[in-house]
Amino acid sequence: MKDKIFGVLQRVGRSFMLPIAILPVAGLFLGIGGSFTNETMLEAYGLMGIMGPGTFINAILQVLNAAGSIVFSNLPIIFAMGAAIGMAKQEKEVAALSAAIAFFVMHATIGAMITDFGAPDLSGATASVVGINSLQMGVFGGILVGLGVAALHNKYYKIQLPQVLSFFSGTRFVPIISAAVYLVVGIAMYYIWPVIQTGINALGGFVLASGYAGTWLYGFIERALIPFGLHHVFYIPFWQTALGGTAMVGGQLVEGAQNIFFAELATPGIQHFSVEATRFMAGKFPLMIFGLPGAALALYRCAKPENRKVVGGLLLSAALTSMLTGITEPLEFTFLFVAPAMYVVHCVFAGASYMIMHILNVGVGLTFSGGLIDLTLFGIMQGNEKTSWLWIPVVGVVYFVLYYFVFSFMIKKFNYMTPGRDDSEIKLYTRKDVNARKEAEGQNGGDDELSRQIMLGLGGKANISDVDCCITRLRCTVHDAAKVDQQMLKDTGASGVICKGTGVQVVYGPRVSVIKSDLEAYLASPASNLAESAPAAPAAETAQTGAATIVASPLAGNVIPLEQIGDGVFSEKMVGEGFAVEPTDNKVYAPADCTVSTVFGTKHAVGLVLDGGVELLIHMGIDTVQLGGAPFEIAIKDGDKLKKGDLIGSFDAQAIIDAGYRTVTPVIVTNSDSYQSFDLLKTGAVEAGEAVLEVK
Repeated sequence: MKDKIFGVLQRVGRSFMLPIAILPVAGLFLGIGGSFTNETMLEAYGLMGIMGPGTFINAILQVLNAAGSIVFSNLPIIFAMGAAIGMAKQEKEVAALSAAIAFFVMHATIGAMITDFGAPDLSGATASVVGINSLQMGVFGGILVGLGVAALHNKYYKIQLPQVLSFFSGTRFVPIISAAVYLVVGIAMYYIWPVIQTGINALGGFVLASGYAGTWLYGFIERALIPFGLHHVFYIPFWQTALGGTAMVGGQLVEGAQNIFFAELATPGIQHFSVEATRFMAGKFPLMIFGLPGAALALYRCAKPENRKVVGGLLLSAALTSMLTGITEPLEFTFLFVAPAMYVVHCVFAGASYMIMHILNVGVGLTFSGGLIDLTLFGIMQGNEKTSWLWIPVVGVVYFVLYYFVFSFMIKKFNYMTPGRDDSEIKLYTRKDVNARKEAEGQNGGDDELSRQIMLGLGGKANISDVDCCITRLRCTVHDAAKVDQQMLKDTGASGVICKGTGVQVVYGPRVSVIKSDLEAYLASPASNLAESAPAAPAAETAQTGAATIVASPLAGNVIPLEQIGDGVFSEKMVGEGFAVEPTDNKVYAPADCTVSTVFGTKHAVGLVLDGGVELLIHMGIDTVQLGGAPFEIAIKDGDKLKKGDLIGSFDAQAIIDAGYRTVTPVIVTNSDSYQSFDLLKTGAVEAGEAVLEVK
């Protein structure tokens, strides 16, 4: 459960990255527009005649200001769509549209409730949200919509409705169910949100009252969560909701530290930016611009002299990246990889940086990075009177020296193998390297080994362009067909391999959907990056069984040998031995006592495990997976125990024919390698339940 929660939080954190990525360009517009329309700054530099009110340049700058402001004014719906995109498994564009619709429906519902029953008796309870008079839910409202719609999307985007409603099946159903659900959510939020808002305001008041100690703790936790990828989940509520404070700016109530800063940036006449807001941001500047470059110098000086040229090139690039953009992964994850204790010290220093900026009344905000670009736009260009930015280089120089000496001492004292201190590969590390080591330490083979062999058989990770599957075949697209090793793929248990150009089909039978999911997960994991350096495990031997099993016809019709189907896969027995039935009736029954192993989502096929161990696939029609389940009705589910003759389901034969497909139904023993003989007992006309195949 702990791992599952952690995994969900990681995905939630990643889903926030799309809307967060919009902030730099919006902040750039707002920073440039706000700076060069600041009359105090223009008068100080004698630019009023060129860029003052009424000039063409000033008009352009006002446009930039407005373009940046509109993004920050509408962050709730941006977060709703961004979170839905990030959390949706597939068909992400549908999730985005559904989130926008749900957002409008929820706030319109709340607005109607306010009109009918009045606004809650709570200061600042209502606000204009995308033009709708609604509750002041801020980004929390957007996240509530985004995550909820993503959950609905992942559950229903493959839903099959009855044939009369089939037009609304699949992805078309998602915006419908989202709108219906969030109409109800809107009604509920009218009553629930004021209580939640009261609690958030109280918690925000507590955070603000915590003073400098609370600021240190915030900075420490924010850095400590970076290795886990959960820092976005932590800081976004402080930046975007009342947890980070509330303020009246230009006559409007604004919630969230970052929103307060940018609202003040866009409002003329602000004497000094709110330090109660920037306390959650300003601490990054001494850390990114000065502290981590000091650590990089320590790593350089501690490397062997003969390695310093190579190490210096890597560290200089990483240090400049940190200084300019605030992107610190190469340096921070190098600490974490070779010396976790250094990362703990780094977190302590980070908390202290936030606290010191708070103590010194520094009012510099940022978009998300905390590098020189943000410092220039939101500190230097705004003037020291409004930001007190001059304290940043003063504290920064101290931080540079502190990081250099403390890290140099730790590296030498504890003999940490930082880059260039031994004869191993000289490199900086990333999150992928840290995760790969964890993966290697905890890897237990199994499904990953099969996925690894398939990946190598397809020519390696870099050669794989796309992975998909149908009912029985893994369908992959590769960049270079010459790199595909068909024998290696067959050694993974495949019944056959079909290569047509860059398209590769590997026949596994009905278990292919699981193989495909495992392969996709493996390709996305760090372990796949290390796979080609280790030898592949031998393919598992298939168990043998000597018991005879009789397979009856699952439906009435005419039995024909597989070779006469002429489909190129079943007829070549790539999936397995068996027979086929040209049906004269549309009902399908259990051919023996069995357990249902798989009911395919498209309903055109079922997998059974007979009591004797035979694994059977009943495939209703040829290529009918393309029909999306419309002509089929299934009366069973995975795990059901069936007696011979129990109803499995039915199909509309005419609908299949009208769609251009055949109704001939292959009945396949998918674990054929486990048996020695397959005797066809009867051909021609049969009734459902008549013995057709003996398997030994």
